[in-house]
Amino acid sequence: MTDGDQNTSVSVAMVGSGGAGVMTSGNMMLEAATKAGLYGLMTRTVGPQIRGGEAAALLRLSGKPVHCVDDTFDILVAVDWKGAERFAGEVPLGADSLIITDPATGDIPEILTDSGARIVEVPIGELAASVEGGRANMVILGLVASLIGLDEEPINKIIAKKLGKKGDAAVKASREAVSAGYDAAGGITSPVTVSPSDDKKDRWLISGNQAAGFGALRGGIRFVAAYPITPATEVLEWMSPNLPKVGGTLVQAEDELASINMAIGASFGGRPSLTATSGPGLSLMMEGIGLAVSSETPVVIVNVMRGGPSTGVPTKSEQTDLNIAVYGLHGDAPHIVTAATSVEDCIFTTQWSVYLAEAMQTAAIVLSDQFMGQASSIIDPPANISFMAQRLVESEPDESYLRYAVTADGVSPMTLPGTPGGQYTADGLEHNPKGLPSTLMEDHRDQMDKRDRKVAEFNYGDHWADVEGDDGCELVILTWGSTTNAVREAIERLNGEGVSCKLVAMRLLSPAVPEQFDQTLMGAKRVLVVEQSHSGQFLKLLRANYNMPGEVKSYRRPGPLIVRPGEIVDTIKNWSVQ
Repeated sequence: MTDGDQNTSVSVAMVGSGGAGVMTSGNMMLEAATKAGLYGLMTRTVGPQIRGGEAAALLRLSGKPVHCVDDTFDILVAVDWKGAERFAGEVPLGADSLIITDPATGDIPEILTDSGARIVEVPIGELAASVEGGRANMVILGLVASLIGLDEEPINKIIAKKLGKKGDAAVKASREAVSAGYDAAGGITSPVTVSPSDDKKDRWLISGNQAAGFGALRGGIRFVAAYPITPATEVLEWMSPNLPKVGGTLVQAEDELASINMAIGASFGGRPSLTATSGPGLSLMMEGIGLAVSSETPVVIVNVMRGGPSTGVPTKSEQTDLNIAVYGLHGDAPHIVTAATSVEDCIFTTQWSVYLAEAMQTAAIVLSDQFMGQASSIIDPPANISFMAQRLVESEPDESYLRYAVTADGVSPMTLPGTPGGQYTADGLEHNPKGLPSTLMEDHRDQMDKRDRKVAEFNYGDHWADVEGDDGCELVILTWGSTTNAVREAIERLNGEGVSCKLVAMRLLSPAVPEQFDQTLMGAKRVLVVEQSHSGQFLKLLRANYNMPGEVKSYRRPGPLIVRPGEIVDTIKNWSVQ
């Protein structure tokens, strides 16, 4: 709940062991909220074993757009408490929170009751058993929906949509279990309810991984090769049925090495190409990405970050692939690194990255993370931005054609395989302008300059960062990726208390754009850098590439706990007092 008594949002956690159905309940509630005219966000938390073990669906619903989690949860309800203490830190509660428990499932973990939250017992299991074919997760769905003020009608419509294929009996049982939950909520005082927006226009329900796939298609991607990996797999699952609709193809490769090289090969043949992975897979792709840079073959790599190093925490979020994305290629290999700032922005940033890769004939790494990638968000339909693949291709080369000609902007036209007179060698060896292998210092220097120039001098426009706030503002919060919306909400709260603050959320992480950066931070006397990493990778990147004005303070921590708006507000207030 935010904004005092205005009750602009409600945060709900549904917890249970694997197979208890809390994710199903959460997804149904989010979809019903969409139909009811609400905005919302649902994140998921599961154990490191990915399947089985503890699980929680974490929702925030509101009559206005919401893009990050709140500081505390208003309602926590459990199918059972098996393993719930393992993610208690991800479900902060307060004295105004409500815990609903079935006494038959055992004691509530002490780490949750220490919050002072009000506890109400409901015989959830008995209510489910009273319905033939009833399930506890459907009782919880009705119980929570009633408490937050969500009508039963949209819930019933979603049940029919989701369970219709299982037959009338399954639909009937779920509806009756939901009704039992509604009835059970009658005697419980809810901490908060929400009202739909007055705007009844259609909204989208989309995850960050789906949004990245959609943005890739909008950008012109027509070939994908990838190997499944948590938490990036849903990018591929979404693209698999949707690529053929636009004449594209997806191939599941045998591993990440094959994935990147298949994508490069398809791009060499003229098809804008992409692969998706997470940290361990990105490590394996590094040599291949270097090949794309050296051979000047466009390719896009969507990297959905997770906790590291090594296998790390595959089901949790962390912004710690920044270093490998920027610095991981051996040799001097100029390339593009971008980062989406929200679930919705995964559409734009991926589409823009395709455009950049194609325009500059290089590799573009798009950074998302588990929080954004696997979160589902209710959003307004995004604008149809007209970025499309624009590769410079020579269709009628003459005898003077040089694939790697040294040009003023560093971009030289490609030819596609089979073009008469356009044959050239594209491999990882250094080469002369014609493409023939060369060890001459002059060729190496000229080609290095060429590859650097086209990336460093490209006009990235205003898309390099989301900038919000007055020019010359003395207090600036610098951030990137999924922490952006927590910062944005924190700034809204600070502005409401008379504290003027500017947001700079960087979308272009490499190459550096010092002129735009200096202009944007002109007048800043205090800069807070917010990130989700242990070592401050983002702060170090900024200091390596930019002149940081005024006093600089770092607010950072590793995963799996995400950064919440209240933490940033407190940090700014404490800083102001010092």
